[in-house]
Amino acid sequence: MPQLSNHDVVACPSCRARIRWTVTAAGKPLPVDADPAEDGNTAAYYDGTGRLRSRGLSKDRPVLEHAEWLARPHFASCTAKPARRSSGSGQRVRSGVRPVPWAQR
Repeated sequence: MPQLSNHDVVACPSCRARIRWTVTAAGKPLPVDADPAEDGNTAAYYDGTGRLRSRGLSKDRPVLEHAEWLARPHFASCTAKPARRSSGSGQRVRSGVRPVPWAQR
């Protein structure tokens, strides 16, 4: 396992665990656990500009390349309960008055 510095380690806002923020190939932020994980499914690496990048291991690229290390997305290990999502099955609350359609001439 590589020795990583702690300069980019922050606390998860939900569970206060140590995480690092990466940027995926799609440009989206992805939190990963701060320490490398043997059971991870994400390859993390620092690019030439020093930005921490990540990519999912896939059938096309199933092994680590160059200076990558295995990381676990923090969503898999966060101890805080995820935010509840609405199922959308409830009745919609209506408020106000609908405007009268314009009279056709």
